[in-house]
Amino acid sequence: MKLFIATVVAAAAATATVLIAGSRQSESAEVGDASPIFGVHIPAGYRQWEMVAPAQEAEPLNELRAVLGNTVAIKAYKDQTLPFPDGTILAKLAWKHIQSPDFEPASVPGATTTVQIMVKDSKKYAATGGWGFGRFIDGKPVDEAQHETCFACHESRVKARDYVFTRYAK
Repeated sequence: MKLFIATVVAAAAATATVLIAGSRQSESAEVGDASPIFGVHIPAGYRQWEMVAPAQEAEPLNELRAVLGNTVAIKAYKDQTLPFPDGTILAKLAWKHIQSPDFEPASVPGATTTVQIMVKDSKKYAATGGWGFGRFIDGKPVDEAQHETCFACHESRVKARDYVFTRYAK
């Protein structure tokens, strides 16, 4: 009986290890072209990540946004860990903000505007607070000039929060 229990426990541990490893691989898999300057890709499967927080951007952008985080990011938010650990990835999805055609008081997402990615790697991106940035339109990275402004904005406004604007919505 003890041998049976030990075998079941070992099998469960092995299965958990494989599932965790598979989850990490899917979070680190990349798709499409890399962003200029930082070489950041859109992570495969990012749309299945947990939501960090929604947001609404006023004029001139007039966007609805949702920030998603990989498991490393969500754990850091929940544990209130700053700085964020290496391996943290945040994805911001943005859509035009439009009035619902079905219910006038409601807003709904319109056309997709951008997907923006932040990747924490304190060695690779040491010059930019440990963060690499990517901004994509229709899955393609935008030009280099737009990427040059990412860190400057984060540095001037949210340096004390490890350069991250989005707060966790509980």
